[in-house]
Amino acid sequence: MTSYCDIAPGHPFHGPYHDREYGFPVRDDDRLFERLVLEINQAGLSWLTILKKREAFTAAFEGFEIAQVAAYDDAARARLLADAGIIRNRLKVDAAIENARRVQALQASHGSFGAWLDAHHPRPHGEWVKLFKAHFKFTGGEICREFLLSTGYLEGAHRPDCPVYAEILEQEPPWLRASTR
Repeated sequence: MTSYCDIAPGHPFHGPYHDREYGFPVRDDDRLFERLVLEINQAGLSWLTILKKREAFTAAFEGFEIAQVAAYDDAARARLLADAGIIRNRLKVDAAIENARRVQALQASHGSFGAWLDAHHPRPHGEWVKLFKAHFKFTGGEICREFLLSTGYLEGAHRPDCPVYAEILEQEPPWLRASTR
């Protein structure tokens, strides 16, 4: 079975993402929100499409600053739906805006999005999916799985023989902390 560790290295888009981001622990709330928005937008599309449009997403969503996105009104929503640089899917755009507001509620109740994730970690994938569906819009099993893999909450982003795996271990991702308790 071919893995991301086989196909990503050396690729102009997948390579840098694989080598420097995928599976590394993410602590910054805006970066966590970015990853959630990108994973939602990937649904039904290739990850390469999202990586190619990432700069446009970052510009369109003002750096994925949660407070900015949460304040979007109908005019901002219309601007996003007219932006050919991103995925112009009404459900995905609406989910990004609403999820920014929901992340703000988690920040108010837990101090940060990361703290909310930590408060629920570890748990089996199925329970994560139920939790995400209860708290966010447009989050199914695959979106939840990839979000958790990509941010270091689930093991399996890299094979143990991948050179990046050792770098991730040095940063003590949440899945590692959970397995050594």
